[in-house]
Amino acid sequence: MDADIGIIGLGTMGSMAAWQLAKSGASVIGFEQFGIGHDRSAAGGESRIFRTAYKEGSNYVPLLKDAYKLWRELEEESGNSLLTLTNGLIIGNPDTAEMKNVFKSIQDYDLDHEILSREEALIRYPQHGLQPDEQIIIDKLSGYLRPQLSIVSAVQRARELGAEIHSHTAVDHLKSEKDGVSLYVGDRVFKVGKVLITAGPWAVNFMREFAEFMDVRRLVNAWFLPRKSEKFNEKNFPVFTRESEGFYYYGFPAVDGNMVKIGMFTTEKSRISSPDSLEREIRMEELAAFTELIDKDLPDLYPDPSRVNSYMEIYTADRHPIVGKSPGHDPIIYLTGFSGHGFKLAPVMGKIGAELAMNGVTDYHIEPFSPARFIKEGSL
Repeated sequence: MDADIGIIGLGTMGSMAAWQLAKSGASVIGFEQFGIGHDRSAAGGESRIFRTAYKEGSNYVPLLKDAYKLWRELEEESGNSLLTLTNGLIIGNPDTAEMKNVFKSIQDYDLDHEILSREEALIRYPQHGLQPDEQIIIDKLSGYLRPQLSIVSAVQRARELGAEIHSHTAVDHLKSEKDGVSLYVGDRVFKVGKVLITAGPWAVNFMREFAEFMDVRRLVNAWFLPRKSEKFNEKNFPVFTRESEGFYYYGFPAVDGNMVKIGMFTTEKSRISSPDSLEREIRMEELAAFTELIDKDLPDLYPDPSRVNSYMEIYTADRHPIVGKSPGHDPIIYLTGFSGHGFKLAPVMGKIGAELAMNGVTDYHIEPFSPARFIKEGSL
């Protein structure tokens, strides 16, 4: 055996799994086809939101609470500042399903929050042009993460704890065998007891049986200069998510006193055929959509973006991740398909992946994320 556990992909989830495994004393070998902390996938773009009042379902809240603790642990171990709390604004019509889910997560777990009427919100946060039917919920345990630095920090900590890390090294394919898993890497074969598939958009290459339930989507972020920088600093302009008149988007304060980042949530129209076919060029209609959004909702920003970039995310059919053992192949464990809302969960998901790899079980409630849910539907 080259290691107890192998990891394919050292991005969002793989970096955290490597840290947790090495911290637990397992021998770990990790492979990343690009550089550690690269920007080719969902971790790109310099900032990601952390939030606990959760529109995706209240069952995520216990995971998010533990993720928060683990983010702080990684900060302490690495010496790097990774999570900055700013409060978080959830903006929308209270009658939508997403806002109702936010309310439910707050009620189920007694989350620290505040609800602002439209009139109160316009006074507190005049940067946002609200519609008559909108209100703001303030999530007090919310802020932004530095994703690429987080990944580098986790991988470096794993190295310090004994993990073997191979960057710029792609795993071509794998083979599940009676005594473990063989990983074919160029002209070499590595043998591990178990393997974690944490390859983000490339995960589908190692789980073809799920391909019809997973799709890779192109994600576009844009950065805007404020007309008055003080209005958009961390104190005055918290992170936010918003659904408003056809736009479903999120934003960040002027991190480091520079530009305000805005991202559009992806839709099925954002699908791309494979992660290797990501279109980096930004189309004029995409720029026009951002300009329209800024003019309508955030008029204190200059409407022409100073920078625009495209990234990728991998979605599942039900928008919940695939976490667990591969059906019929116990040595293979999936940790993928986080559908645009995984980064904030990364350290706790890394812990779950480590527990599954080392012990075969976890105390966390991950049944809703089981790969077997697709089989139960008669899909495989």
